[in-house]
Amino acid sequence: MMNFKPGANLLLAVVSSVGLAPPVNAADAPARPPDITARDGRHDFDFNIGVWRTHIKRILDPLSGSTRSMELNGTVTVRTIWDGRAELEEIEADGPNGHWEGLTLFLYNPGAHQWSQSFANSKSGVLTAPLIGAFKDGRGELFSQDTVKARAILVRAVWSDITPDSHHFEQSYSDDGGKTWAPAFIANLTRDNQRTGSAQ
Repeated sequence: MMNFKPGANLLLAVVSSVGLAPPVNAADAPARPPDITARDGRHDFDFNIGVWRTHIKRILDPLSGSTRSMELNGTVTVRTIWDGRAELEEIEADGPNGHWEGLTLFLYNPGAHQWSQSFANSKSGVLTAPLIGAFKDGRGELFSQDTVKARAILVRAVWSDITPDSHHFEQSYSDDGGKTWAPAFIANLTRDNQRTGSAQ
């Protein structure tokens, strides 16, 4: 949850330099058949709409191997936008360091059949680079690249164990190209049936 191909630009440069890629007139190119295998995932995040009670566990230094963590409890409120093709999630939680607020923006790209997920902490007011990916068999996986302590890493967000009244979210880091993943942020959410109508 990857849209980067490290060797693609190099390959294109090599092919062009040796004259193996003559220009093609678009009118002469064969028509590309429509992609009938790509599924419409615009409603994959519908399960997330509403008001949730959340228990959050943040691993303080996930890539060190340490399990030292901080736990928070709070509320997540999710509203749908653009007929389900976008969602806005507001997070409020309290923990040992006091009150914490976050905002997540989910956007569906109908051309790519993928979702993006960007996050902003109320203290910084800056959206992070989006994680991008899709759902398969009821499990959503979105990926991005980031830097931690001057080292390039991969970031993976996974939505799983989805039921009408609960789901699990986990964000993990990898500094070995995705061979292993270290949990960094874990949230278990249960629906707040008394307040869920306010998010519709």
